[in-house]
Amino acid sequence: MDARNLIESLFRWIHVVAGILWIGQLWFFNWVNSNFAPTMDAETKKKVVPELMPRALYLFRWGAAWTWVTGLLLLGLVYHATGLQFADPGSKNAMAGGILTLVALLAFGIYDPVMKAIAKPEVQAAVGFAGILVLVWAFASVGGFGWRGTAIHLGTALGTIMAANVWMRIWPAQRKIIAATKNGEKPDPALVAQAGLRSKHNTYLSVPLLFTMLAQHATWAAGYVWALPVVVLAGWGFVFWMYGKAAKVKGL
Repeated sequence: MDARNLIESLFRWIHVVAGILWIGQLWFFNWVNSNFAPTMDAETKKKVVPELMPRALYLFRWGAAWTWVTGLLLLGLVYHATGLQFADPGSKNAMAGGILTLVALLAFGIYDPVMKAIAKPEVQAAVGFAGILVLVWAFASVGGFGWRGTAIHLGTALGTIMAANVWMRIWPAQRKIIAATKNGEKPDPALVAQAGLRSKHNTYLSVPLLFTMLAQHATWAAGYVWALPVVVLAGWGFVFWMYGKAAKVKGL
């Protein structure tokens, strides 16, 4: 058996398993726990939160880390080592492709300050979607990426933003929230708002991200890179619907 194929298959397996672990926890926090937590009184929270959240957040953050690391390795092995990302490998622009890949990997550095500067969620969504349009255009028109290359690099940008949110914004805030709750203190509202907002952003990005992970099999869209923004909007619509649906689910 070819060693390269074996390694690639192993990374794909880890990537998918870690992604399920990560996104599953993300959806639990946003569609289950966010509606359950307000039903607990202060004494119950003091008992439940320090026991439940560290366990769930451990799986959450390490699922994110392994998804991102294996995704980066696959990006190098499957695409950059072969030139598969280019629509026409014979006329590829390696420099532009490399720069745009770096942009995707540094996307959090743009996303984070922009989101901090905008207060209204509607404006955040509009600016975020505009950023996605710019990325798709740049990957396809400047970098010369094809359908698969554009999709996987958009996924790289989204996944990098999400993983950075987990480790740099959500987890640090949650550590302080859990400690305060355990001590019977009221958590800092700013930390609660920060963790909640970034977790919500990740939830909206998660559905489009999952599509980009599977986009190599979406042969119906090959050649139509502008289907990607449509997929993003469809994914956001599903997430919006799920927030409303989850809020109406009642206990037995």
